[in-house]
Amino acid sequence: MSRNFLAVLLALGLAGGAAAQELADGPGPNLILDVAGQASGRIVIDLLPDLAPKHVDQIVALAREGTYDGVVFHRVIDGFMAQTGDVQFGKKGGDLALAGMGGSTRPDLPIETSAVPFTRGIVGMARATSPNSANSQFFIMFGPAPQLDGGYTVVGRVLSGMEVVDAIRKGDDRMNGLVTDPDYISAASVR
Repeated sequence: MSRNFLAVLLALGLAGGAAAQELADGPGPNLILDVAGQASGRIVIDLLPDLAPKHVDQIVALAREGTYDGVVFHRVIDGFMAQTGDVQFGKKGGDLALAGMGGSTRPDLPIETSAVPFTRGIVGMARATSPNSANSQFFIMFGPAPQLDGGYTVVGRVLSGMEVVDAIRKGDDRMNGLVTDPDYISAASVR
């Protein structure tokens, strides 16, 4: 059974036995986010290179460079998702007026779609209107959002730390989830 097929089965809750165990251990690479602020703790994300190799490579490179360190969760919508990764305008302590508008110095990426649905704990790449505009920003799902399926790149799934994700300071619904005094990634690493 390929890892891609196993990831789909696990995301749908259909994998059992050895197949579920293989992915439950998070074969990696794993993105580790140490979060500070109102939410405090560690989120471990199993990145899925079989589903989105270019996106995973970019996230891994940015994390290893320390680019995600100090980046805030700038857009957080209760029941939907928590977005972070704006390494250009989203640094803690900076002017966050443009948070969510920036990316890294690396090129934007073409969409890499899969059959994995956007459900609780799934991590996807944020993008602008063009499906080929993802760069450094990503989001973690609080709950299912079938309207995203097939239109955004799935890059991973939370292995541990959903309680930290749930505690991330929520944004103002009237401002499309914009967060004042946001929680942030104090350190990001890959193992």
